[in-house]
Amino acid sequence: MKIRYFDNAATTKVKKEVFNKMFPYFMQEYGNPSSLYKMGRTAKAAVEEARRNVAKLINCDKNEIYFTSGGTESDNTALKGIMYLEKHKGKHIITSKIEHPAILNTCKTLEENGYKVTYLNVNKDGIIDIEDLNNSITKDTVLISIMFANNEIGSIQPIQAIGEIANKKGIIFHTDAVQACGNLNIDVKKLKIDMLSLSGHKIGAPKGIGALYVNKNIKFKNLIDGGHQEKDKRAGTENVPGMIGLGEACRIAKDHLETHIYQMTELRDYYISKIKSNLSDIKINGSMEHRLPGNSNISFKNINGNELLAKLDEKGICASAGSACSSGSNLPSHVLTAIGLPSEYADGTLRVTFGDDNTKEDVDYLVTNLIEIVENAKK
Repeated sequence: MKIRYFDNAATTKVKKEVFNKMFPYFMQEYGNPSSLYKMGRTAKAAVEEARRNVAKLINCDKNEIYFTSGGTESDNTALKGIMYLEKHKGKHIITSKIEHPAILNTCKTLEENGYKVTYLNVNKDGIIDIEDLNNSITKDTVLISIMFANNEIGSIQPIQAIGEIANKKGIIFHTDAVQACGNLNIDVKKLKIDMLSLSGHKIGAPKGIGALYVNKNIKFKNLIDGGHQEKDKRAGTENVPGMIGLGEACRIAKDHLETHIYQMTELRDYYISKIKSNLSDIKINGSMEHRLPGNSNISFKNINGNELLAKLDEKGICASAGSACSSGSNLPSHVLTAIGLPSEYADGTLRVTFGDDNTKEDVDYLVTNLIEIVENAKK
């Protein structure tokens, strides 16, 4: 049976070009970048080329990129690194109720250590109110962390407006852009972003590699002590193949961004239109105007989501009920709860996220089987 994969927000497969770029650094050029002999220098040069490619994707200087193990570490480093260092200035952070668990649980840890966190509400489309953000700022506010685009419902936040407010008030602005990088055009200078998290396995690089952008004028406390790697901010021998893979994935994403956005938007809209034409009692979650190009999140009334996924899996279809990082929980999604989705819809939510390998024929197969499964479940 052919597997049709529609869960690219959870992870993507490693692109062939990325794998080929990485391969020599496993068995041929396997030197430690900290070593001074040629093999070490070769590895070091490759890491710095990768750093340049990551920087180009978001329009920053390569020295503002710090490699990490992924989005979760980047988020932790951003929030804790700033709040621990700047606690003499204030202990207040502002975020939203629909952030990824990497942000929400980091904020919970900060609260347990005496920090104050304001969790902004979102509207029915999953977007914060700028006035609400403005009114939440106090003299103790040190950091604003609002995700660029939501991993479940795809809603894109008013990042430039947030950046301008933070910049005007002298507050550091961090954004979790794990879902946005490679799917949207991001310019950290134009958007006035001070810190940004990204992850390799969302854009065709391997799992276990990510990066944190930090504006050169921002200081932060390191979380891992040891050697002098990553400009003394992230100790530990470098994951050279992973870094090279991330750099190559970012290069490809940059070169093909406009085509990728067009194709993903076309597939998403085609899928949603087919569902709307054939099924009733559905709710499309998230903003259609401000939405990730490849994201669709639809709830079906009085449908068991786990059973729906199991039936789709039997047909060789991979999709999800929401965030892969929350899939072990039986509780309603915190994102769907925040946008006020009724429980009779929330339980039957299907997230479909498209990737470069998907075709309209794949979508037709998905829709045909989905309609049959939903209609049978209502009998």
